[in-house]
Amino acid sequence: MAPSPPKRRVAIGLLVMGFAALLWVARDAFFIEPNELVVKQYRLDLPAWPTALDGFKLVAVGDIHGGARFIDETKLNEVVARVTAAKPDLIVWLGDYVIQRVVGGTFMEPERIARILAKAQATHGQIAIIGNHDRWLDPARIERAFESAGIPFLRWCSKVIEAKGVKVHVYGLDDFELSPNYWRTYGRTEGEWLTLPSEDPLIVLSHSPDIFPSIPSRVSLTVAAHTHGGQVRLPLIGSPIVPSSYGQRYAL
Repeated sequence: MAPSPPKRRVAIGLLVMGFAALLWVARDAFFIEPNELVVKQYRLDLPAWPTALDGFKLVAVGDIHGGARFIDETKLNEVVARVTAAKPDLIVWLGDYVIQRVVGGTFMEPERIARILAKAQATHGQIAIIGNHDRWLDPARIERAFESAGIPFLRWCSKVIEAKGVKVHVYGLDDFELSPNYWRTYGRTEGEWLTLPSEDPLIVLSHSPDIFPSIPSRVSLTVAAHTHGGQVRLPLIGSPIVPSSYGQRYAL
C-alpha cells in the first residue's frame, strides 16, 4: 500500500535534509577545513623543568605536505608569518614536508619548501626531523634540503640550545614506521638521552606519537605530529581513521 501524501512529504523532506547535510559535510571537508590555518596554544607544567625557563615558548608544526591542495607557496609563507608572529624561543618542524600523488595537488620540491620555512624567526632558531612521507621520497634529499636552508636536521642525534644559562638538549628521532619493534626497544634501553646530564632538560622530537609509551622518564617533553589532529572528526564518533596503533588516544 502506497504511503499517504503526508508521510510521502515527510520522507521526501528527510531525504532532502540528508542530502543537504551531506553537501555541507563535503563542503567543509574538502574546501573549508583543508584551507584553514589555526594556531593552538597550550601551557604545560613539566616536572623538573627549570624555573629559569618558565615561559619558554616552543612552536611545533607538522605535516605541512607542501604541494597538497591549498598548500602552495602563499600558504607556506602564511605559516611562516604566523609562526614568527608568535615570537617563539624555538621552532620545531615535525616532518612530512612533502606529499606524493594527491588529487588536486602538485608535487613541491623539498628544497623549495625548506627555503620558505627557513624564513621563520625564533630566538634560538629552528630544528627539523623526518616524517614518513619524507622517507618515502628520499630521506637523504630531505635532510640536505633543510641543512642547505640553514635548518639543523636531527635523526638519532641531539642539539644543545643554551637559554638563560640553561642547556636544553633537543633530540630528533627517525621515522617510527621504519621499525616499530626496534623503537619500543630503543626507547627503553638505548639512546643518547640516557647519557645526557640528568639535570639538563631534554626535549624529544618524533614524527609519530606511537613512541610516547616507550619514552623514558628522563625526557622532559616529547612532541609529535602525524595524526593531523584527528584529520576528520565526526560528532559523537570522533576520528574514524587515525594513523596510530593506539586508535584515537593521540588523535589530537
